[in-house]
Amino acid sequence: MSEFLKKSETKNLGKTETKSLNSAETKKLEMSRTRHKKIKHSYNVKDPENAILLKLKDGDVVIEMFEDVAPIHVKRIKELVRSGFYNGLKFHRVIDGFMAQTGCPLGTGTGGSGQKLKAEFNKKEHKRGTVSMARAMSPDSADSQFFICFADAPWLNGQYTVWGEVTSGMEYVDNIKKGDGYNGMVENPDLIISMSVIADL
Repeated sequence: MSEFLKKSETKNLGKTETKSLNSAETKKLEMSRTRHKKIKHSYNVKDPENAILLKLKDGDVVIEMFEDVAPIHVKRIKELVRSGFYNGLKFHRVIDGFMAQTGCPLGTGTGGSGQKLKAEFNKKEHKRGTVSMARAMSPDSADSQFFICFADAPWLNGQYTVWGEVTSGMEYVDNIKKGDGYNGMVENPDLIISMSVIADL
């Protein structure tokens, strides 16, 4: 029969060396492939390679992309997303009941990535949840800026390249801070926390 040690016979352990380490000094464990796979499948998208996870302050937004009708734009968006281009950018122009625009590295609506895209106007309608490219007067002037429609906007159909649609998390898009005045410019705007291609998660 085993016996228990008396308190006086046990060794008093001192404070461990690791107890005082701050979070920056601790080793971060990598996520397992199984965990990655579960996260990826939890978004329930048709094609993870053509779907984006947009993280906003209030929650996650899933955008499924239309590679069949806007292949040039989808390819470029994925390049920019994978380079981290969109992370931290502002929703600089947001009009209540219309749309939220982002993708300008200057935060003013005047900047881009420096690569103009040939228009791929298609038959996809501008409706609630539509993701479409912003552009200047020239049809072939779209670059990195895009907008998400809060509501149906049929007058935009055939005039701007629709490349995606929000399939979940639209309630978080609705919460993006709105701008004032006719042009919708926002003071202290909300930011894109991050954008990722779901296949890469």
